[in-house]
Amino acid sequence: MTLDLRAVVRALGGECVSHRVPGHAPIDGVAHLDEYVFDGSADFATLITGPVDQLRERLLAGGETAEITARAVFVTGADGPELRTLLAAHEMTGILGAGHVRRAGGPHPSGSAAGAVAVRTSVDAQAALHARLVAMIANDQAASDRLVLTGTKVLTQVARRGGTTAVIAELAHRVDGWAVLMDANGQVIATAGAGQLHIDDAVAVALGRPVRVRHDGLQVHQVGTDRDRTGYLVIASRSSVRSRNRDLASQAAALFDLLLRTHDPSRSEHLGREALLGILNGGGSAAAELLHRWGVLDRSLTAFQLATRTRTIDLERALSRWLDEIGAEHIYALDGARVRGFVPDALAEELAERVAAFTPLGAGSLHLGLGLPAPAELLERSALQAQLALDTALEDGTGVLRYAELPSVSLVIEALPREASAQLAAALDGLRDPSGAHGELAETLLVYLTTNGAHRASAARLGIHRQTLVSRLRRIEALTGFSVDRPDDRAAIWLALRALGISSAAAAPM
Repeated sequence: MTLDLRAVVRALGGECVSHRVPGHAPIDGVAHLDEYVFDGSADFATLITGPVDQLRERLLAGGETAEITARAVFVTGADGPELRTLLAAHEMTGILGAGHVRRAGGPHPSGSAAGAVAVRTSVDAQAALHARLVAMIANDQAASDRLVLTGTKVLTQVARRGGTTAVIAELAHRVDGWAVLMDANGQVIATAGAGQLHIDDAVAVALGRPVRVRHDGLQVHQVGTDRDRTGYLVIASRSSVRSRNRDLASQAAALFDLLLRTHDPSRSEHLGREALLGILNGGGSAAAELLHRWGVLDRSLTAFQLATRTRTIDLERALSRWLDEIGAEHIYALDGARVRGFVPDALAEELAERVAAFTPLGAGSLHLGLGLPAPAELLERSALQAQLALDTALEDGTGVLRYAELPSVSLVIEALPREASAQLAAALDGLRDPSGAHGELAETLLVYLTTNGAHRASAARLGIHRQTLVSRLRRIEALTGFSVDRPDDRAAIWLALRALGISSAAAAPM
């Protein structure tokens, strides 16, 4: 719902006298004073209407009934010092003078003349006021339902094109926040807009772990039934429209249940393509023989890598259509968020033209990196060149980038002998985690350099506090001997990261 107390005042007129309930509180319903026996959620306001005398009797009677009544919002066409004093004494919020109802020739509803009495609305006026409130809430609920229905249709359409990752990204956009999908054991399946702290909070809330949650207003939706639970969906929104977000997330949870239970018949095909591509990268006679059996008679191929920053574009489907159009074999495999493969040299430019001309329906773009032509026995080098080209294309926002067009840093790294490149990369060995991988500290360093040393931007992209960022940078300096404040050291660190195959494209938000 988007209807709050301020919206009611704008529609009916009058004045909102706030005590317990703030003016921005969303409204969940309206009731007659004599029928109001319990209050709902503390996050929402319930409107009540009725005679001022009846309100006075309930409040002055004391006890639980008076306390419940005082937590509601009294809406009336009456106003006056006595009514305002009554509301203030019980800290009850009211909308007074609604509809600007006055006695003929009487004082202004907000007048404060000594001895003035509250203006009582007639029975017909009270009934009309109540009916208007009911109609406003019904209209607001209908509008909210239409938005939820539209959002559900969009999520369903997105699911057909991009599966789980596309749905989670669209959901996070529609709730104006972030979303985390995890399995029943708390293992994250997909996220959108969530940093590591958000993910930790989501897992803790979903599994009921006794930890301090750093984000208020998290919503947990079960995916599947109690007897056959598939996982959990956790969302958080910057918007105050919680009920609509809750309804939309509930529909998304049901959609995720279907997606997670649907068997993917192409899984075997994907694994097969990965194995075949591994043979091609290995080179030698085995690669040449495989291409011949595949029906590819070209002696030379060009490696490519294709990626996008948005999760709503189906890379495989688009690439498959383009390869059919240019008459090329489907020599590609999905590798995480990228598609890597090979295309005959004569058709590489035709593929590039289709990528450059691609215009998605929404936000986002495609990026293509092309290596240099290479014989079937030496395709690995072309594949590495395509990877470097794509990394740079993602960094610069370039649609199509060929290895021959790369800036000097990539060319220097590629030209270094293997031993020299390994020695350069070893400068950051101190940042490896216990498993030997470059994890949190390397990512922090990469993001810091990518944002040109901007602390605020780096902390925001990493999802951490600025003090945490400074602490990590000091630890990096202690482990490597470099200083992030010295230009020469920053240049050496950047070269070492590139020698490791780590680029700023990996640190860019998706």
